[in-house]
Amino acid sequence: MSKEWFKDSVVYQVYPMSFQDSNNDGIGDLPGIAERLDYIKKLGADVIWLNPIYKSPNKDNGYDIADYKAINPDYGTMADFDKLLSETHEKGMKLLMDLVVNHTSDQHEWFKESKNSKDNQYADYYIWRDPVDGHEPNNWRAAFGGSAWTYVPARGQYYLHLFAPGQPDLNWENPEVRQSVFDIERFWLDKGVDGFRMDVINLISKPAGLPDVPGVATAGTTLAFVADGPRLNEFLKQMNEEVLSHYDVMTVGEMPGSTPEDAIKYTGLKSNELNMVFQFEHVLLSPNPDVRLDKWNDEPVKLPELKVALNKWQKALDGKGWNSLYWNNHDQPRAVSRFSNDDPKYRVRAAKMLGTTLHMMQGTPYVYEGEELGMTNAHHTKLNQYEDLESVNAYHELVDQKHIVDGPTMLKYLANMSRDNARTPMQWDSEANAGFSKVTPWYALNTNYKEINAEAVLKDDHSVFYYYQKLIKLRHDNEIIRRGTFEELDPKDDQVYAYRRHYGDQTLLVVSNFTDQTITRDYDQKDASKLLIGNYDDDEGTTLRPYESKVYLFK
Repeated sequence: MSKEWFKDSVVYQVYPMSFQDSNNDGIGDLPGIAERLDYIKKLGADVIWLNPIYKSPNKDNGYDIADYKAINPDYGTMADFDKLLSETHEKGMKLLMDLVVNHTSDQHEWFKESKNSKDNQYADYYIWRDPVDGHEPNNWRAAFGGSAWTYVPARGQYYLHLFAPGQPDLNWENPEVRQSVFDIERFWLDKGVDGFRMDVINLISKPAGLPDVPGVATAGTTLAFVADGPRLNEFLKQMNEEVLSHYDVMTVGEMPGSTPEDAIKYTGLKSNELNMVFQFEHVLLSPNPDVRLDKWNDEPVKLPELKVALNKWQKALDGKGWNSLYWNNHDQPRAVSRFSNDDPKYRVRAAKMLGTTLHMMQGTPYVYEGEELGMTNAHHTKLNQYEDLESVNAYHELVDQKHIVDGPTMLKYLANMSRDNARTPMQWDSEANAGFSKVTPWYALNTNYKEINAEAVLKDDHSVFYYYQKLIKLRHDNEIIRRGTFEELDPKDDQVYAYRRHYGDQTLLVVSNFTDQTITRDYDQKDASKLLIGNYDDDEGTTLRPYESKVYLFK
């Protein structure tokens, strides 16, 4: 295969903790994923991306790694992993690991040593600073609340953690840290894994001198200020040169705050760094007008703003870089609840509409577990129903400590935006615990699992699952979907998302109604050679019924 197989692939993301429990301890595991490989294969996915499965105290559900070369015992053993990898390959699919190297766990041996003294082998593996006038070195705020600095009396210094205190940031300025990371990458690549999704990789190079964030320092403004630091290109080039270029792998960098111009620097066809980035523009839409509340809001996303965000990336990266296409993942609420309508009357149609709108764009699509069922937000109403560190901390900080917002309002914001919405266990059937486990799961199921589950959709020819299967097959079969250029249409239309794709003598027209109204739009549909796919059984031409989405081919 050419090293560009990632451009022809569709990725299925598995959140191991919530996918399938095989040993009935209430936690999903690696043998459970292996049991469900045929299901993922049936959908048509080419690549499986696993969220972190390494040994971890799980302060941030595995994004705090204590040992990069050991499997979290909750998920199984290294033998279980080797078996899963070989079975994935036997079925013609590839496996992508989650690489978290901006920070480690505070339980990692490197950090345990580092915090003890200023003169041991690992003293300089993390970012330590002396107090300034008896307090933190700067005004940076952590993504999960509070200061980004924690004081350690043994060293008489603060260490930096852009996330939780249990996630100290690695010091990438230290060449030994970089070599340690490269060693971890080789360990997994030599096992045969097919690449990495790199967690917040654009935060690894910090601004020189670590100055204060200008203006109001929030979690959001801190991350934006730190992102895309002065040596990021250098570090990624070195990683590619010394490790990645020696294997036939796919790499995607999670890069909050990156612009298309940044992405071209890191993923450009000649940059020799990464294959693609996860950008955040479309998932960060509708932030709260009160900057102190950051992302917490319950406003629906405005369609013209969504179009600006997605279209910009389609146009900017065409011929210069490569897009990742996603609506949701383990860090985002469920797509049909966030971007469309999860009312039972419209949910199936709306989920198919979103799938069509995204999958007809240029890039590598990512399907998050349950998205292909049309799974929805959990619609929790009480704080004790939340598990996620970010959500619980935000509530306590914004409601209890700072009194910026009242409790009922914050609960509405969490119901809309909390990461926990994506982390409820996979809904396999309508039996007890949704077929995820024979015992009570680690986290409560979404209460609608009796209506929305894999067993039901696989019996229904008109389900979201089979519609996604068709979308994936169309991508595999049609060069225009994978390679065509992008032409935006009517960016200010606040009801319909329409665009064209062009390749050779072919044109695709994609028209999606984002409303529950019946409306009309004329894009010369009557001249099309054929309707490639649509989420209604018939085609009424210029008429668009509620949440209708259609793709026409012109030759």
